[in-house]
Amino acid sequence: MSDGLAVRARAIGKAFGEVVALDGVDLTIAEGEVHGLVGPNGAGKTTLLGLLLGLAHADAGDLEILGTRVGRGLPLPDGVAGFVDGPGLYPALSARQNLAALARLRGDGTDGIADALHQVGLTDVADDRVRGFSLGMRQRLGLAAALLTRPRLLVLDEPANGLDPAGTRHVHRVLSGLAARGTAVVLSSHRMDELAALCREVTLLAAGRVVFSGPLSELAADLDDLDYRLRTSDADTARRVAAGTPHVRVLADDDVLRRQDADTLLVRAAMPALDDLVARLVGAGVGVRELAPVVAPLEAAFLALTGGESS
Repeated sequence: MSDGLAVRARAIGKAFGEVVALDGVDLTIAEGEVHGLVGPNGAGKTTLLGLLLGLAHADAGDLEILGTRVGRGLPLPDGVAGFVDGPGLYPALSARQNLAALARLRGDGTDGIADALHQVGLTDVADDRVRGFSLGMRQRLGLAAALLTRPRLLVLDEPANGLDPAGTRHVHRVLSGLAARGTAVVLSSHRMDELAALCREVTLLAAGRVVFSGPLSELAADLDDLDYRLRTSDADTARRVAAGTPHVRVLADDDVLRRQDADTLLVRAAMPALDDLVARLVGAGVGVRELAPVVAPLEAAFLALTGGESS
């Protein structure tokens, strides 16, 4: 493996009986990168995460992690941590006791437990039993357990699942900080906003195959026209201006939308035409108060590439 890569997978195949979970998957993840793994249910995301954690082995292809070839009979190198399908925890133990048990199991000391709990925002509940934790608190405790190992590759399955907005921001800061210090982070998520906030690169799976892998900016770059909410200071004038702007289509009124805000229009356009529309509105003295896609560009790209399948 060349320097600077945490993961290199080539032509990975994995089947469970007659069900093909992964079919010729290629994946490259650099050190210090937060990489998103997305796809519809059954696309193979969990299977791929399991391979990266050494929970299963590929039937075909080559997988290198942290410079070491792994597979059947080839152990995972040190420095890999994470979880799939939620972290494994002892509900009768406290958060602190769970981390201490993990440290003892690994033969490590307990010096880093307080810091790990602090990083994920669980210091105030460190001595509470985990059986009373919410889903989001369990997710954060699972992240703290991974942090104990000082990972070079961190693999997480839906790390923001069950978190409120404050908890989500907290976890995002932790993951961004790890990446800034050189840790490669691989995460699956159903939430396009989470990917946009965290990831520079994404891999999109559908039916066990990679349908896109690369920068987020490229994922949405080739989209055709999108629908946008346009809220202005003068809806009637905005409608006339939009109707006269080339390549901009004013959509039929949405009754629900109009009841919520009579100053909002729905328009369909590509980005260059949208820029032209905004310039024309400003020239006509119309204030643009909101211009936002009805469906986020990343979500629209996801739906286009997966044939509209739900994630």
